[in-house]
Amino acid sequence: MPNDRHANAESRLKAAMDQLMTGDIPEGLRCDIKSLSILAAVPRATLYRTYPHIKEEFENRLRRAREVTGEPDPRVAQIDRLKAEVASLKGRLSRMKQEASEASEFKTLALSRLVEQHDEIQRLRAACQDSGNVHALAARASTHPRLEPG
Repeated sequence: MPNDRHANAESRLKAAMDQLMTGDIPEGLRCDIKSLSILAAVPRATLYRTYPHIKEEFENRLRRAREVTGEPDPRVAQIDRLKAEVASLKGRLSRMKQEASEASEFKTLALSRLVEQHDEIQRLRAACQDSGNVHALAARASTHPRLEPG
């Protein structure tokens, strides 16, 4: 009877190992030893004491999977991908804020220069009208055939 229980626990551990390694990880679990023992309904102490070969096999498969294809736990891979995306978006946001700040400074400078130019034009117009020595010239008729009004 103990051999049946032993074989049953070992088969549950192997089935749980296969399930975790294929990425079929139940909610709340991860692809690790603790989750392996929970999924197989075998206490972790029993796994370490009685089934060290299964623990070692699981760790080897996990290491190989990480070397070859990356993280076997799709949620961990997704978290890593999302962290990288967040970092990229933060960098992009920072650059866009900097560009917006520079554009705002440029706008302020441009408006300031336009106001100065407008004031200078107004001052020059007033100076021309007040001086009395500036006369408006009559428009000259064009002698060029293409410039003739037609």
